[in-house]
Parts: sequence; C-alpha cells; structure tokens
Amino acid sequence: MRQGKISENVLKRSVLKKIKTHRKEIVSGAGIGKDCAILASLEGEEIALSVTPVTAPLTELGSYAIPMALNNVAAAGAEPVGVMLSILLPEQTEETEIQQFMEQAEEVCAACHVEIAGGHTEVTAAVDQPIMTVTGIGKKEAARAGYPQGIKANQDIVVSKWIGLEGTVRLAKEHKNELCTRYPVRMIEEAAAYNKYLSIIPEAATAMKSGVCGMHDVSRGGIFGALWEMASGAGVGLEIDLKKLPVKQETIEICEFFELNPYELLSGGCLIMVTEDGNGLVAALAREEIPAVIVGKTTDSNDRVLYNDDEKRYLDMPKTDQMYHMM
Repeated sequence: MRQGKISENVLKRSVLKKIKTHRKEIVSGAGIGKDCAILASLEGEEIALSVTPVTAPLTELGSYAIPMALNNVAAAGAEPVGVMLSILLPEQTEETEIQQFMEQAEEVCAACHVEIAGGHTEVTAAVDQPIMTVTGIGKKEAARAGYPQGIKANQDIVVSKWIGLEGTVRLAKEHKNELCTRYPVRMIEEAAAYNKYLSIIPEAATAMKSGVCGMHDVSRGGIFGALWEMASGAGVGLEIDLKKLPVKQETIEICEFFELNPYELLSGGCLIMVTEDGNGLVAALAREEIPAVIVGKTTDSNDRVLYNDDEKRYLDMPKTDQMYHMM
C-alpha cells in the first residue's frame, strides 16, 4: 500500500465497516473526519485511561494489544468501555490484511464488550513490522479515587490463572515449527490456544465485588516484575512461596526449549490481587470458574522474599522481559 494515511475508501470498507460493538458511554466514536472520541460524563464517575504499545505480526496484533490495554484499566478497578487504536504498517501491507486485523480486533472487543472508539491507521517506510498503540478507556466510581491505596501489610496475595500465558501463546504461534521438532504438535497447538485466557476483566470484576484491597495485572517482566512493582507502589514487603505460583506445563517446556525464565516471561492474562481474605476471594473466583491461588502475604518490611522449600532469596528489580531475548 502507498505511504501515508489509508484512503477514505479503504477506511470505510476495511476499518469502519468492521466495527459493530457499541456502548452508550461513547456518544461519538470512530468515523470519517472524526479525530476525537467523545464520552458521556456522569456525576460520580471518573474516566480511566491506559496506553499500551505492542509489536507483533498483524494477524495476531489485536489479540495481544487490546487485552493488554484493557487489563490495565480493569486492574485499576474500572469497567472497560472502549479502545482507541493507532497502527503503523509497513509498505508491503495488503488491504486484505487490514480487513483481517479489524475483524480480529472487533472480535476481541466484542468478547470484552468494549467499543473501538477511534484511532489512526498509517502506512510508513519507518517500520518493517506492524506497531500498534492501544488506549484503553474505562469508567469507575469517583468514590474509588484512592484505589489501590488499600494495600497494607499482612494481607493475602492471590494470583489468577497462570503465569507466562501471553509469552507462551506468542512463542507457540511464532516458533511452532521449531518447537514441534521436540514436542507433539497437539501440545504446541494447545499452548497457542491459551490466548482465550488473556483478559483479566472477569477476575478483576469479581475481585472488586469481593472487597479486594488492590490489583496489579501481570504483563511485561512477568510475575517477578509485577510483584516488585506492586510492592514498590504500595510501600510493602512480600513473602512469596515460589512453588505456589501457578504455571502451565506447556509454559515450562517451551521456556526450557528456548532457555527462558518463565517467572520473567510476558504474562498477560494473570492478575495479582491483594486482599484481607484470600480464601474468600479464591472461593468467589472459583464460583466464576476462574482458577486462583494464594501465593503469599504482604509484610511491613521492605524485603521482597521468595521461598523455595528451605531456600530463601530476595526478589530483584524488574528485568527485561524474556520475550526480548527472542527478537
């Protein structure tokens, strides 16, 4: 495609035509000549925004980038309502690829009940692979403005689903042939299908109803990075049982193949929740068929301690995500 903004005809037939999910909160969304999304403002509500840049093959870009931005919004205690998509595409991109991307993006948004409220699509020689920046939009009660300052010492730390999910999906999809030289095709295909777990919106909503004290979505830097950031932001220490951190066997096998650390691997789809009643929260999540486990407690010190049976070590500052070793 030629450089610059995509043409009006391409915008109409390959982008705007694909947007089908709409929400009452967005009174003016994506359209020709519309450079802003306009949201309705209700008394007692606040708007939550989160920006996430992602690089990935265009065929998978929406399934990674959109949940990541919405997860940030949900972890802040807000209800996601929309996204803004800004996409830079290489010159060799075909219009059919844009159509397929938009169909996928709309499918992801429909599953999360959010609207594609606007954005920008441009072809440029400055990139050799697609780059998308997603702005997630959510709403929350103004009464929750101080959230998540409720995290204190001696509270339970609960983790939902499994660590390393998003990294596992991307590695399984992008390196399938390599992995199938050692592992069964069925196993790698099952790992690639874990993208159905990448949204943490359901567990965040359940946690909010259950009186959670604070949440932090696990993304770049993996569970180790997220635990550090959560503790640093709340000003608490941690005691974590390494063996209780939930991880899929496929994640372990794939990380072993590429000599990666699953605890520092891209972990979209996993949510850290801090609560006074970990057992109650785990039970509430189980009723919604969301697996979760208590992995440790917050403490009143600055130490961030990891226990592995009798071994004790300290959590390091967040490192570069293991996915960058594959680029």
